Amino acid sequence: MSKKRSIFEEVDSDDKLAAVPAPGVIDRAKRTGARGAVRVWLMILFALVVLMIAVGGLTRLTDSGLSITVWAPISGAIPPLSAEDWQREFDLYRQIPEYQLQNQGMTLAEFQFIYWWEWGHRQLGRAIGLVWAIGFFGFLVTRKIPPGWTGKLLLLGALGGLQGAIGWWMVSSGLTGTMLDVASYRLATHLGLAFFILALLAWYILQLGRTEADMMQARRSAEPKLFGMTTGLLHLSFVQILIGALVAGIDAGRTFTDWPLMAGGFLPLDMWDLEPVWRNLFENPGTVQFIHRMVGYVLVLLAIGVWVVSRRSPNALTQRAYDWMGVMLFGQIVLGIVTVMNAAPWTWAIAHQFGAVVLIVLILRARFLARYPKTVSIRGAAA
Repeated sequence: MSKKRSIFEEVDSDDKLAAVPAPGVIDRAKRTGARGAVRVWLMILFALVVLMIAVGGLTRLTDSGLSITVWAPISGAIPPLSAEDWQREFDLYRQIPEYQLQNQGMTLAEFQFIYWWEWGHRQLGRAIGLVWAIGFFGFLVTRKIPPGWTGKLLLLGALGGLQGAIGWWMVSSGLTGTMLDVASYRLATHLGLAFFILALLAWYILQLGRTEADMMQARRSAEPKLFGMTTGLLHLSFVQILIGALVAGIDAGRTFTDWPLMAGGFLPLDMWDLEPVWRNLFENPGTVQFIHRMVGYVLVLLAIGVWVVSRRSPNALTQRAYDWMGVMLFGQIVLGIVTVMNAAPWTWAIAHQFGAVVLIVLILRARFLARYPKTVSIRGAAA
């Protein structure tokens, strides 16, 4: 039978060591610094994807997307290095409908201009893949990937590879028949996946900015209604981006340049002229632009409702995040109107596309804070 101890008796050092709990998985991951390093790597990927979206938009606006008519993931990284190489590429381009029906008489110098845009776009895609591979396998080999994150990070690489394949699927649609540009629905698929990858990166960066223990604690104070409404706003914003890609794909932003009416009326002329009728939803410039405008109005109404609900949040940082989201949404609507009224010049068009990037990130940040609120101390600093 063990001897009774006084409550004032000191325990020996062995007992002290035994009483200290072993660090958990979350604490061990935190001490390795892996979360911070992985977060920085994802930030680099995020910046590259934003740049990729901008370069892709300019490639479309300069009609450069069909200048490279072959898909060579490895050898295609090397551009033409001699006059013979340039002539060979130019001869391939002259065989497609865009040249034969639209760009007859184009000079080699003019071809080189659009070629460099498309080559740069593809090269940036290769660079993103390389940065992902170096980071992922580097963290994997050194066992620095935080617990539970291997599948998430691998998913990013898989989506990047899929994006490359979809990019070629998009380009191939403009190489035969009578197409002067890539198919608009394939362009929407390509841009939609780019924004999905961007959104995943942003969400992962937000998650890695907080410890697992902190997020578990914060989730007890989550605001389910606000989170759900913001999720709906996020989804509708994504749909609006896809519709915007359809607008860009058929140059619908350059057809009706008045606002709030369209050619003097609420509905555009010849809205359902194409046969079969469903084609109007994708190929009729008036119909596509009308849908884009109407979804924009619905977005504003939904955003106002979400913002009103956010006023009931007890967390100042959450309210502030929804303020910035609302400001950006209003700015994006104004940008869209100005772009249309100026017949979508590339400067306004690319600003509008970049605005979509900022808006999606701000919606995601607000949504994140609705699910994982961050408390604020009396002095106003984040606790």
